[in-house]
Amino acid sequence: MAASLDPQLPTADGPCFLYRDYYYIYVPEELHWAAAEKLCRQRFGFLATIATVEENQKTTSFMKSIGVKETLWIGAKVKEAGPGTFGSHILTFSTKTDTKYAKLLVQFPQMHSVTICAQVQFDSSYVGVSTVFSYSIPSFINEFQLRANIVHDQQIQLALLVHGVHTPYSQVVENDGRWHHVCLSWTSHGGSWAIAADGSVTASGDHLYISEDIGAGGVFIIGQEQDTFGGSFKKDESFIGNITQLHIWDRLLNASEIQALAGDCLVVPLGLYFQWNLSAFEIESTVHVRRGFSQCKGDGFQTTEPFDVVWVDGTTSSFHNVSSDVNHPVNKGECVAFNPLSGAWTSEECSKQKQALCRYGKEVYEQMQVFTSLPPSAFFLRIKEKSTGVSIADYLLLNKSDYPQNVMTANYITDVLLEAADESHARLTSADLLALTRFLRNVAELDFETEANNSKTILSLATNYIKLASKIMDAKCSLEWLIISEMIPGPYVIIQSIDILTEKLSGILLSIKPSIVLSTDNIDVQIKASQLSGLESGLVYKPTCLSARDRVDEVHVPGSEMSRLFTLGYNDLIFIHAYYRSVEHHLAPQNLDSVLVAGRTDGSENSRYNLIYYDSNLQASQLQTAVISSTVRDPVRGRNIPTAVQYSLSHRAVVGFSKFATPACVFWNFSLQDGHYAGWSSQGCQVIQFESEITVCFCSHTTNFAVLMQYTEIQWGVETETILNKLTFIGSGASLCALVVTLILFTVLDIPKSDRTSIHKNLFVALIAAQVVLLSSDSATDSKTACTAVTALLHLFFMAAFAWMMVEGLLLWSKVVTVNLSEERRMKYYYLIGWGIPVLIVTITLAAAHDKYIADRYCWLNVHNGVIWAFVGPVIFIIMVNMFVLTRVVLITMSTAKRRAIMLAVNSSPMEQAYDQIRAAVKAVLVLLPILGLTWLCGVLVPLSVVMAYVFVILNSLQGLFIFLIYGVYNTEVRSTIKRLQERRKALNFSNCATSRPSSSLTSSRPASSPVTGSESLAKDDGLQVADGVNLQGICKMSFYDNSVIYENTAAANERQLSTPSLPRAPDELSCCSQSPVTCTKGCKTDGPLPSGQENMEDGCSLHVPLELEDHSCYSLNVTTLKRVGSLYLD
Repeated sequence: MAASLDPQLPTADGPCFLYRDYYYIYVPEELHWAAAEKLCRQRFGFLATIATVEENQKTTSFMKSIGVKETLWIGAKVKEAGPGTFGSHILTFSTKTDTKYAKLLVQFPQMHSVTICAQVQFDSSYVGVSTVFSYSIPSFINEFQLRANIVHDQQIQLALLVHGVHTPYSQVVENDGRWHHVCLSWTSHGGSWAIAADGSVTASGDHLYISEDIGAGGVFIIGQEQDTFGGSFKKDESFIGNITQLHIWDRLLNASEIQALAGDCLVVPLGLYFQWNLSAFEIESTVHVRRGFSQCKGDGFQTTEPFDVVWVDGTTSSFHNVSSDVNHPVNKGECVAFNPLSGAWTSEECSKQKQALCRYGKEVYEQMQVFTSLPPSAFFLRIKEKSTGVSIADYLLLNKSDYPQNVMTANYITDVLLEAADESHARLTSADLLALTRFLRNVAELDFETEANNSKTILSLATNYIKLASKIMDAKCSLEWLIISEMIPGPYVIIQSIDILTEKLSGILLSIKPSIVLSTDNIDVQIKASQLSGLESGLVYKPTCLSARDRVDEVHVPGSEMSRLFTLGYNDLIFIHAYYRSVEHHLAPQNLDSVLVAGRTDGSENSRYNLIYYDSNLQASQLQTAVISSTVRDPVRGRNIPTAVQYSLSHRAVVGFSKFATPACVFWNFSLQDGHYAGWSSQGCQVIQFESEITVCFCSHTTNFAVLMQYTEIQWGVETETILNKLTFIGSGASLCALVVTLILFTVLDIPKSDRTSIHKNLFVALIAAQVVLLSSDSATDSKTACTAVTALLHLFFMAAFAWMMVEGLLLWSKVVTVNLSEERRMKYYYLIGWGIPVLIVTITLAAAHDKYIADRYCWLNVHNGVIWAFVGPVIFIIMVNMFVLTRVVLITMSTAKRRAIMLAVNSSPMEQAYDQIRAAVKAVLVLLPILGLTWLCGVLVPLSVVMAYVFVILNSLQGLFIFLIYGVYNTEVRSTIKRLQERRKALNFSNCATSRPSSSLTSSRPASSPVTGSESLAKDDGLQVADGVNLQGICKMSFYDNSVIYENTAAANERQLSTPSLPRAPDELSCCSQSPVTCTKGCKTDGPLPSGQENMEDGCSLHVPLELEDHSCYSLNVTTLKRVGSLYLD
């Protein structure tokens, strides 16, 4: 973006240009650096940051265009380089001579292994042989050497010489004139050797002088080859370049050690025989010694000490244009000035008077222009009326930079502002908040030490200061804070100002009395001096302005921390605590990592806005508590002491989310990042206790603390929540009616009694009770006692419903998998599971958490303190058990269908066989799902999508309706009973038919054993006429779960003792039908006539075949008939 002046914007401060969403404004007034920086902050900006080369060029062009020639301040200061920087003496061999050398004055022992490493800089202009170092002993001159061969336009070649034998020259490093880290190693074990450059091995070999070790008592010389012991140097073989950090080990370094030494300058102490130290050298006078600096990042050494540039707005940029050399060194703590003619930067003393360049965010600057053009507010006019002598209104003008110069003036202005705020009936505007926030910051930055003797005035100033801050932090100003949130980080600027003020005034105020408490409606400050010797149990701060909701809010400095500080030599310390009640009502700053959403909560004045933070680390989070702070200060050294603390904060209600959020213990980080505060951070903090209304945190440092709620689920709108509530109400109502009808059917109708029907009835009772209590639960929210009772009943009946669902699964397992039909002895255990266990669970839960049993906003179990697991835990277990049962039943059903298909394969295709198996499996699943409670599995997927919420609500609210349809309407057992009643009524109406049938056939409607239903209907569906005395051979059926068909094996059938009614049949027929249906073949009639009298019945008369004969009869059918009937055929 080209730099340009904006003619529409006021330029009273000086010319400006816009570049990449920032306005750069030239300040012609000459100020020292700190005053210039404060001037820019008065307008809610900073001294300019220039972070790129392009930005530097744009600034240079603009300054030239307006004729600025003198250097001006920008927002950077020089600081020392980061960790890892170290200085070292460098030996410089500038020319090739036979005189320059450095002799190591160390007595060498005999060494069987050796490693030598050094930082070396070769002269890139030299060509020829160069000796980096040489070692000779009296008995052999060329005992150990490192030689270099430099060829034009080629890499530098190195060779190692041991006892007169040298390795081939190997290309090791580029001849680029830069510093390189060179290591060489050798051992007499096999003569292994290696040469490494910049941390990597470039050449290696073995069998290099394996006869003996390197001799002792030799002379080690840098820069020359020795032709005699310690002398006779040759100019042509001397070294030219620089060398430093030469270390010698009497062992081999491994690859990782060499890499660490080259990259991080980590000198390994193990086996270190010599570490670089110039005092151990005899240095020839013409060898130049200089100081160099390195950051151990492969950049080698430089003549000036490395430094970093830090920007006042927290911008992190590696770019800077500060030049540094020996003649113009850069000193730590100096400020950076910008040269408008060349674009170069210089470091200068911060006390110099210079012009400046400010930078403002585009939105901030333009919004400032809007505020300054607005008409004066009622509050501002009231200030003008009350001003006498001092023009207080000038301190509130946003387009001016006036600020009080002393405590007396600040106290007077603060008192007047406080009176005006009390007297003004109009609400403070956003412009008023900006002006007052800036004024409070200016007061906090006053130099109080020079006026320490005026302690009473300072105490009065502190009191009025806290009262004024409380006024502008009130929840009534939430909307105004929201408007200016782009310019300043809401009330957190006030908190920072109070932190600065209390730290400065703590020592002065405590000279008046040992404890100072400044308490208002929204802010509570306590400053207290204490001796650690009397605080073995720790120190607890509890605000004095607490409401009933906030009564648990406190900060506790543990006794262990007191003991730790005491052992460090501290005794008299100052403890500063503060509490801010209304911060959660205001909007926090918008920065690169957080997106803020303001949402309406309730309509009260004190809770108008609810704020949600979508942070990269904290996820979707909402501030739910007050802010509480703790500071431990050493008055002697005048600095804060990092101290671990524990704090407790009460929660506000969370609204608009599908579930309660989980807490995150955080603190407000005032560090600047690219002109913005870093915001909330959880570093060093953790949750140690979480309850429904309280969160207890532990932090390893002292600062301003709070609790954010993290949201892991989607937010549901009001419309969605309303629809889901309506669906729940409608579905639950329909289910309640359906369950009541189903229970009536099972109770009134003459359905054969069995454990299965008893379990069904108990399940229906539990579900009916749960639905009734659920539909009436909203009316109990106003009373805690009633709500607790409703919650306990819901807990009990839903728990009982799931318990009976598990009983259904256990019974199904016993009848289908283990095929155990002796039910009578187990029913008492089923009652214990179905009702006893739920009562026990509810009783224990109530006893253990009676005061924290219910949730805050509705009548259900508390999800914050673990009470909800008294329901969720058993439910998950039951669902898992029933899932296993259902899977096993489906497998058995499919296996049975497959065997039947194989036996009927004569007239069925593979597609039909597969279809039969699928139909059997689907039928079993649909029939069993409602009574096993497996539809609750959809609840696990609710957080993924609102669609799953609708599916979950529909399936579970309609559970009773599904039960009614499957186990009532389409239950053949119920339908058969109703049909028998109808036919009995019809038979009684035709009295003339009584003589043709024994009376027992009309009155016996209950079988002597467990009924097998569906045979009659299946036979009729297939066109078969079931009549008295007709046996259905080979149809062996047991209707276990209503209309589902399940195979009964031979062993089970043989256990059944059938009692047949008095019927006119032959003895052989009776004997046949008393046998097991599977083995019943002998003597059965195939196509015999109907019993006597039936074929002669009068028109209009019908006979009812007793259930005994329907369920236990034999009839010879062919395979085709069996397939149509859908029964199992066994050979």
